[in-house]
Amino acid sequence: MDIQFITIKKVTLNNNCPECYCIGGLSLTFKQKFINSKLYKSISSEIKHEIVCKNCNSTIYPVQWTDDIDRVFEYQRKAFIPKTTSTYLKKTAWIIISFVIAILFAAILALILPNL
Repeated sequence: MDIQFITIKKVTLNNNCPECYCIGGLSLTFKQKFINSKLYKSISSEIKHEIVCKNCNSTIYPVQWTDDIDRVFEYQRKAFIPKTTSTYLKKTAWIIISFVIAILFAAILALILPNL
């Protein structure tokens, strides 16, 4: 099972970096969980966010956020529209499901009509 987070939205912020104090170097990224296994693909409702400064290459954690960064983050979070959660069964899963249904159908027929 392969679990990864896909970038859905990336926004450049015009706020000061709390580490290096440069303006315009902050980048806010929203990522959504994507699960890929042998039987199915799924998009989860789990969302991660990250603020990174492009100048000093540091991750800005919520503890370091200023009031301005917090306000901009809340605005962007409200404007963010995640992908709808979904599950897609692959061909292998459909083959297994049809095989199980065929076996159940044969077993029920064998119980109902034992003389055949």
